[in-house]
Amino acid sequence: MHPQQPHAIGLPEATKTLLLSTGTAEQKRHEIRKYFIQTWELYESLFDCLADERAYYNKAITLRHPLIFYFGHTATFFINKLMAAGQLPQRIDSQIESMLAIGVDEMSWDDLDDQNYNWPSVANLREYRKRVREEVTGIIDTMPLSLPIDWNSPAWVILMGIEHERIHLETSSVLIRQLPVEWVKTQPHWPACKEARTDRKTVPENQMVTVKGDVVTLGKVDDTYGWDNEYGSSEHKIQGFSASKMLVSNAEFYTFMLAGGYQDTQWWDDEGAGWRDFTQAEMPTFWVGSVREPEQLKLRLMTEEVPMPWDWPAEVNQLEAAAFCRWKAAQTGESVQLPTEAEWMILRQQVPGDQPDWEKAPGNINLEYWASSCPVDHFAQGDFYDVVGNVWQWSSTPIGGYNGFRVHPLYDDFSTPTFDGKHSMIKGGSWISTGNEALKSARYAFRRHFFQHAGFRYVVSSHQEVQTVNPYETDGLVAQYLDFQYGPRHFDVPNYATQLVDIAIKHVSSRTRALDIGCATGRASFELARHFDTVVGMDYSARFIDVALALARGEACRYVIPEEGELVDYCQAVLAESNITERETGRVSFVQGDACNLKPQAELYDLVLAANLLDRLREPACFLKDIAPMIRSGGLLMLSSPYTWQEDYTPKQNWLGGFRENGEAVTTHQALRRILAAEFEEVQGPQNVPFVIRETARKFQHTVAELTLWRKR
Repeated sequence: MHPQQPHAIGLPEATKTLLLSTGTAEQKRHEIRKYFIQTWELYESLFDCLADERAYYNKAITLRHPLIFYFGHTATFFINKLMAAGQLPQRIDSQIESMLAIGVDEMSWDDLDDQNYNWPSVANLREYRKRVREEVTGIIDTMPLSLPIDWNSPAWVILMGIEHERIHLETSSVLIRQLPVEWVKTQPHWPACKEARTDRKTVPENQMVTVKGDVVTLGKVDDTYGWDNEYGSSEHKIQGFSASKMLVSNAEFYTFMLAGGYQDTQWWDDEGAGWRDFTQAEMPTFWVGSVREPEQLKLRLMTEEVPMPWDWPAEVNQLEAAAFCRWKAAQTGESVQLPTEAEWMILRQQVPGDQPDWEKAPGNINLEYWASSCPVDHFAQGDFYDVVGNVWQWSSTPIGGYNGFRVHPLYDDFSTPTFDGKHSMIKGGSWISTGNEALKSARYAFRRHFFQHAGFRYVVSSHQEVQTVNPYETDGLVAQYLDFQYGPRHFDVPNYATQLVDIAIKHVSSRTRALDIGCATGRASFELARHFDTVVGMDYSARFIDVALALARGEACRYVIPEEGELVDYCQAVLAESNITERETGRVSFVQGDACNLKPQAELYDLVLAANLLDRLREPACFLKDIAPMIRSGGLLMLSSPYTWQEDYTPKQNWLGGFRENGEAVTTHQALRRILAAEFEEVQGPQNVPFVIRETARKFQHTVAELTLWRKR
């Protein structure tokens, strides 16, 4: 098929994201200014497609604001981010900038936002947008600028606003597509593709193409603006698989529907069945008509309904795509599924170059062809069609941060709310994906029941993607201990676990077995494994043990620490950053256990470390009595504690010290000497060991523990 010559939506350079280090600073300033204006005008031209004022003020879907919000939102984003960055002395309209600041997160399908808003008029928002445009161009013209542009550059905030508006160019076009068709109108500068097979029998049959396995390293390395979730790295060893040559067409998807795919519960997981039952879905949401009259079916485009183009990609949500794959697997007896992010990246290697370097886009992307999808066999890319462009492709990968992920401080809620296991990645871009969205490194994700201009291709693969839920640890105590044990040094105080282990190693004579009791998230256990053949980490809390085990498996444990008020800092703990390798993790086993109810051990320990444990036990004397038989003769018992005795943890009658007896002060150290004298000798006098725990951005616990060492007789 030969490409239809479309009307020009815009020059290709108007849609290409900028390189960050080429040319001179003044050349780059000119490029940024031009890119900003092109983006601004392109976004406003989208709203030319609204023919009725109701299209601005009535919700296209209950889960999102009406389009009047999004018309103003991208402008308020510039002002709010420039204010946060200290680049703007005062607001333009504080009421608008408050009302239009935050969009509705994609919710569950049965959530309803019934709030009523006193939205501004279209005329007021047009005037507001005009003032914002003047303000931003003034900042671009005067801001300090040096190359390369990075996260800390004033220009980064401008690029953030530009790329944010390009995201909403696409999401707003989806909302327009979901409005009543009589409220919108076609525009010559938003032309739909006219090529289509309206006879199902003429649509080419999809085929499978064998793909060699490879080692794929994910993570942004190109010289362009990126969102925080694109940075870092993640390596994947992918076995060979096969992938469908084309995206699934409307005709191919219809075979699933003819087989009763929407009615047969075996093809739907719990989430998919819940969505299907709630919405009473019988066919893709953009199909118009009755499944039982296929000749009469139409497809809703952004501004019109057209006879069903059977050779265009089926646009469905991830739940529908996954149901199709389960049905297809049953028909073929093969492991048919949606591709992972890494598998898609292997396919992407067949498309040369990337968007900033393309002379002409290799597919229906970047607004270089049409304002709609086109036939699935139109754009060949290597052995496949539409690896990039036409519609986004659903993956089986839930979005998360790569190793080394950091939140950008000016947009701390861009990515992390989606790291909940409920947002699946879309890859490849659609016809309206421009700027950052059209890059190889782009990473976007939506709730699985949501609609974008998205379809899918399927793979036959043995790989099963891990489905994680809420990988950010929000349990306050667990997060605090992750930060305490693996986070940054504060006030030049060394890591507490490493201090203790460094001291212990100077006094042990044998290094066969060690026990870290009250190990929390396991840092001291891993440090001990640098020196001991076998280490057991024990803690009463299963939450702590789960985290320690995850770290030992090489996983990154993400957690949040309060910054101030409702603001939080998103952090990550990974053993590699502490130079802890498989050699150490292979020597450690973690178990749940009660220090006050220890079971006899078959093998004795050369070292038992109890850090910050004694003053958190209900019966500390019982622990000291039970631990003695578990240490070999000549072995070491190491106790470190600030002795902050509290009745919340230890009944007062069980305190070891910190009280008066017959009028005389009793310290914990005195009590330890009395309790341990029969079986231990004190190696040296008490030693102070400081540690710091971060509570918020500006509040820290600076504590001094008392360390004592006891050798078993």
